[in-house]
Amino acid sequence: ELYYDESAPPLGLLQACEQLGRRDFKRCIVFNSLSKRSNLAGVRSGFVAGDADILAHYLLYRTYHGCTMPLPTQHASIVAWGDEAHVIENRAAYRKKYDLFTSALANHWALDIPAGSFYLWPPTPTNDIEFAKALYEELNIVVLPGQFLSRALPNENPGKNRVRMALVATYEQCADAAARLKSSTLFTK
Repeated sequence: ELYYDESAPPLGLLQACEQLGRRDFKRCIVFNSLSKRSNLAGVRSGFVAGDADILAHYLLYRTYHGCTMPLPTQHASIVAWGDEAHVIENRAAYRKKYDLFTSALANHWALDIPAGSFYLWPPTPTNDIEFAKALYEELNIVVLPGQFLSRALPNENPGKNRVRMALVATYEQCADAAARLKSSTLFTK
């Protein structure tokens, strides 16, 4: 439920299945949670939907390895799942941060805004691990080297020489980070 263009939300997997006439959702499942939708990472409220055969196995697993959600969490979840206004505000806040980074760093980085996410995945001017270390050491900015989040293909790792930047901090903190990045010499090393 996090996407950039409010007028053109991307299709979800189950919506795509429905449009293709695959109402059994065979080999398709989705996980959704309030962690991302509502910025409620500690609440741990979500759902899984899709292929009934896969979900039967998941339900069995969940029966023995899951735990009951405390009543206060259930009550908070009901409110959050029932409210779309805060989700729209959340998307607007991410859009504002995307625009901040892309305009502030246009001369340094080719920043593509993804259709749906709260991450930027810019290419790095050097090795992604070394670049992430340098960002932390020199600018106190934490990013994740892209190669840590992808599996190496036969000849390449698609995340190599990219970093994942999560735009989850406040706007003010993001503006500060963007300003530090803009004035940094890390792009010319």
